[in-house]
Amino acid sequence: MRAQLVKLLERNQVIEMMYIAKNGEISKRRIKVTKITDDSFSAYCFLKHATRTFIIENVLVIVPVIRKEREVI
Repeated sequence: MRAQLVKLLERNQVIEMMYIAKNGEISKRRIKVTKITDDSFSAYCFLKHATRTFIIENVLVIVPVIRKEREVI
């Protein structure tokens, strides 16, 4: 998971993430990774409109957000 986060940080890519919060609830977030440490990472959270710190082992799934381009007719 850490290697995937590093790639996403290098690409400056927005991702969708499913995460287990401290209280045990599963949360879905749209984030942009800004910094990675040994066991956690910081990211701008578009849901909370603020920078948040997440524990890497609590991440369930990460999926890059792909913007579809509309075809010009």
